[in-house]
Amino acid sequence: MSEIKNIIFDLGGVILNLDYSKTVNEFKKLGVLNFQELYSQKKQSIVFDDFEKGNIQSEKFISSINIAKNLKIKEFDFINAWNAMILEIPIQRLEFIEAIKDDYKVFLLSNTNEIHINKFEDDLIKEKMLDKFHNCFDKIYYSSRMGKRKPDENCFSQVLEENKLIPYQTLFIDDSIQHINGAKQLGIQTFHLGKNKSITDLVPDIIQSKRR
Repeated sequence: MSEIKNIIFDLGGVILNLDYSKTVNEFKKLGVLNFQELYSQKKQSIVFDDFEKGNIQSEKFISSINIAKNLKIKEFDFINAWNAMILEIPIQRLEFIEAIKDDYKVFLLSNTNEIHINKFEDDLIKEKMLDKFHNCFDKIYYSSRMGKRKPDENCFSQVLEENKLIPYQTLFIDDSIQHINGAKQLGIQTFHLGKNKSITDLVPDIIQSKRR
């Protein structure tokens, strides 16, 4: 097997801690009793897909959910509920990525949206970690700014082509199995990061095993 030269990290659930239940519970307080049927780690309705592809703006996203659920949730309350799932980025994860950058090209590929980007970047600014975060990666890809999202093959293809990466020399790490399967279709090497696992514990062993 060829030596790994490039690593593509997912963001949420891999670098950034998430708790989907917090958003479900906050929306329940606002009258949305089955939010998990609209959005979860494994699947989501088309309006969320459009939002994460940047096809609709935040205002349209919020109004679409209100109309679908016959509600009138105020923008401020909606954003707070939507952001409730966003937790912290442990600094040791960024320090780990910084430490491997001398040996690998490192990229970030995340299905996300402008509300969440604003939230976690504001949190990083408060912790004086935004520059550190950006400096961890050779390039950052957010689905809402690409116009495409995982697990679509064209999402992975863009990262490969723009950076002249060879698929079998590239390792993709994600916590969603459907994204892992999408990357495999292009010949990218993959690792599915299990629940309650950390890249700081697993990635060194993963890289060594892929080299054998």
